[in-house]
Amino acid sequence: MITDAVAAAEHAVNLSSRAPARALALARGVLRHVSAADPHGEAAAIAYRALAVAARELGDLPLAEEHLRQAVSIAVSAGLPHRAAQARLSLVHIRTELGHPQQALTIADAAEPHLTPVEVAKLGVHRAVALARLGRYAEAVGHCDRAVEALGDDVGFLAGAMLNRGLARVFLGDFEAAEADLTRCVELARAAGLDHVLTLAEGNLPFLAARRGDLPGAFTAYRRAESSLAGYPERLATMRCDLAEALIAAHLPGEARVLLDLAVPELAAAGANTVLAEARLLLAQAELCTGDPHLARQSAERAAADLAAQDRTVLAPLATEILLRVRLMLGPPTGELLAELLSCAEALDAAGHRQSSRALRFAGAEVALQLGARPTADGQLARLASSGPDVVARQATALRRALAGDRRGAFAAVRAGLVEVGANATAFEDPMLRAHAVRAGEPLARFGLALALKTGRGRTLLAWAERWRAVAGGAGRPVAPDLDELRTALGDAALVEFVRHTDELVAVVVTRDRVMLRRLGPFAAAAEATVRLRYGLRRAHLLDGRAPGLAGEAALLERLLFGSVRDRLDHRPLVIVPTGALYTLPWPILPMNSERPVTVAAGAAAWLAGHRMRAVRERGVVAVAGPGLRCAEAEADMVRSCHPGAERVAALRAEVLATLDRAHVAHLAAHGMFSPRSPLLSGIDLDDGPLMAYDLLRLRTPPPLVVLSACDTGMARAPADGAPLGLAGTFLSLGSQCVVASLVPVRDEETLTLMTVFHGLLAAGHPPAQALTMASGKTGVDGFVCFGYGDQPVATGREGSATQLDQDPT
Repeated sequence: MITDAVAAAEHAVNLSSRAPARALALARGVLRHVSAADPHGEAAAIAYRALAVAARELGDLPLAEEHLRQAVSIAVSAGLPHRAAQARLSLVHIRTELGHPQQALTIADAAEPHLTPVEVAKLGVHRAVALARLGRYAEAVGHCDRAVEALGDDVGFLAGAMLNRGLARVFLGDFEAAEADLTRCVELARAAGLDHVLTLAEGNLPFLAARRGDLPGAFTAYRRAESSLAGYPERLATMRCDLAEALIAAHLPGEARVLLDLAVPELAAAGANTVLAEARLLLAQAELCTGDPHLARQSAERAAADLAAQDRTVLAPLATEILLRVRLMLGPPTGELLAELLSCAEALDAAGHRQSSRALRFAGAEVALQLGARPTADGQLARLASSGPDVVARQATALRRALAGDRRGAFAAVRAGLVEVGANATAFEDPMLRAHAVRAGEPLARFGLALALKTGRGRTLLAWAERWRAVAGGAGRPVAPDLDELRTALGDAALVEFVRHTDELVAVVVTRDRVMLRRLGPFAAAAEATVRLRYGLRRAHLLDGRAPGLAGEAALLERLLFGSVRDRLDHRPLVIVPTGALYTLPWPILPMNSERPVTVAAGAAAWLAGHRMRAVRERGVVAVAGPGLRCAEAEADMVRSCHPGAERVAALRAEVLATLDRAHVAHLAAHGMFSPRSPLLSGIDLDDGPLMAYDLLRLRTPPPLVVLSACDTGMARAPADGAPLGLAGTFLSLGSQCVVASLVPVRDEETLTLMTVFHGLLAAGHPPAQALTMASGKTGVDGFVCFGYGDQPVATGREGSATQLDQDPT
């Protein structure tokens, strides 16, 4: 009877990871029968271990620990050191996940002498998890290497070893080997029917893809893994946390924050304290980077407490750094804060976080300068400048030269730094990832702008603003457009480029005959007025009426932005290059723009590139009608009637994407959604789901003209000037010449009215910017903006317009 019970309990252990529900039933059955008949407790110890492993698979970590403690107690009392060691083997993984990786290693040391060689190999697989949580990735790989050699045909643990080694290798940046391990894990798990291991391996593919810089692949794998992990909330939360870490490393804090807001509550509910501490640390970083210092402080304080309780000294300085940066954001610098900054920089260095250490040391140098502690600042800057080369070293060099009165030398250091930032950014094909990656060079660019502003010369400021926009926009080099070419291309038009320096807003106006610089006042006032105007316009569109005060806000913004330059603009067509929140301003609604063509561009060079673009002869017009809109079908039919030969395309993602690659003009009438935190997730609704911004990254030859007849599709978030992110920005970054889109919600009937006039004018040979201005004036429908280069007439197939096709830009 006892022998049968032991065998049944061991069978339950074997089932526990593959079929936890069956294992629970079997183990409970064993415990009911052996309580009186098993004086030695062996079957009971094994049964409790089976209950623990099953509980862990079902996501109940505290219960798993309780069962394992019971198993160890029974085995020790019964004089069964081998059975106790087996329970401790399983306890290593549980204690790690509960937030005690250091204790887990101690438990492993206690268990090892009583285990068989194969069981020691299994112990190594669990040890690897604890070591990885402590940042000891190379040691984790070593334990997995030894485990793989000794495990033999134990497919379950072999797959686990591959999984753990693959993850550790991702952190070490050995991506090819990591992919090989994860792929092997998938193969083993699939062949053995280990669905839970298979799910885990697939759940880590988004993390690997994001770490490699393949964001479209990461999000595709994430969507697949999100579905497969739906029944495992703690596993799903861990996967989201891993992906969020990669997104933060890729300078995508907004996208990471969305995932972490979902992951933290699930991890807390599961008691997964180890991952929870990391998730809170990452959340604090994301909150700080997205402008929420108060929330960042709360998250960092909780993370710091968790990490201290878990003896995770490697990660602890990162929490301290966030808390110090919060103090820098919220209060004046002090001598005490300076000392803490420099102390934390040393701690970061000691823990191996060199990049964070250097950035914090430079912040300390700046604080020292503010406090008049010049020797301290000089010492820190000299240390940084001599320990490069990297962006921080260039920044330190530029600041040292500027302090010495060598402005030319300071400009040279800034330019050299931007060259390196631009070169590094070319490694990213994804324009959104690239725009975030260059943010490492943003402090350097700000310093260059500050130096340029001190010259008081418009052309100097324009050049340095354009150099940064070129880097952010993916040009690869900090190049400014040729001013003579720009002025010739503008013709009778004027270009107004807005530049932000700290809270000061400055405009550079370029016309055929002059370039001038004007200081406009606080940026915050213009940004706040922009928000109020957009709110009023949204309210008017949603409530079907004019919002009170809308005209006053538009007039106020006009004074703030053009008060000192309006006389110079006369009635010229305008090319506007915004900064920061001004990317979201519906510029045509300003009173002075009611009858003038207005184009909004990411930079003067970007506009000039559109001007140089030649018309495409052999591509047609396509129209798509999305679901759930009263007038979408009529709008698509209208487009076909305006443009002979225009094609109607089914509102299916694959078909729309394929069509966009061969269209000259694409008109998409659909519900639109802008995701301000995650512009990659902005999209328009189609019949089989949303077409997201990151789906568009697959396009190779996007349409020269795109009309997004949908709510908010022109909205953008610009992590760096020159790289507005959103649907319209994505099309333009991929090569579209012009995008017409709305910055506010739009009503079906009004949109149909506006678009009918717009396409009629377009078909008659009017360029998009002019057609939009005229259509808005005739219909009274506002909210749409022409982005990119809007002066290229469109070949539509109608008589008269064909000659426009042959017209090169002038």
